[in-house]
Amino acid sequence: MIIGITGSSGAGKSTVCEILEEEYDIQVLNADKMTKQLSQKGNQYLKDIVNLFGQEILQEDGELDRPKLANIIYNDESKRKQLNECTFKHIHIALQKEIQEILNKNEKAVIAIDAPLLFEAKLEDICDLVIAVIAKDKELQIDRIVQRDYITREQAVKRLQAQMPDDFYTSRSQYTIVNDGEFHEIEHQVKEILEEIL
Repeated sequence: MIIGITGSSGAGKSTVCEILEEEYDIQVLNADKMTKQLSQKGNQYLKDIVNLFGQEILQEDGELDRPKLANIIYNDESKRKQLNECTFKHIHIALQKEIQEILNKNEKAVIAIDAPLLFEAKLEDICDLVIAVIAKDKELQIDRIVQRDYITREQAVKRLQAQMPDDFYTSRSQYTIVNDGEFHEIEHQVKEILEEIL
């Protein structure tokens, strides 16, 4: 079984994935981490990004300058779409390869895909079901982004505004987890969903 986990930045997807991994032994594939690996020097994905945005998005050592790229895409929607299209193509291939390797070892494995842009990338096509993770407390969500990414509140707000609203995720998902900070409540919601689906 493949479970998609999605939601906007700072909603608490990583907390849900941590519970899935540590308490239920579900293997989590993190699309963002995989994208970072794919964007390392020498990989085709990085070459494709340079073709789109030019050499100025590289550091002196030839690695991707992430803050510079983030600044470009969060201030220009058309450039963000260009980057996303390029990313989706590469992440689809990488995820399917990874899933196949896991299933070759254990055909009954339960796998979770942690992907903020799961629907935009059409990754729901390879999932059996999708869980949306949302935070109703928007101030808490902004605080999480500020602390996690070491950015200003203004940058965090801009980042959230560039993303889809909660109902985009909830209306397309089979289940929703509300993560407003109480760990035991999140654990309980995860337990209820897993008892129903597994």
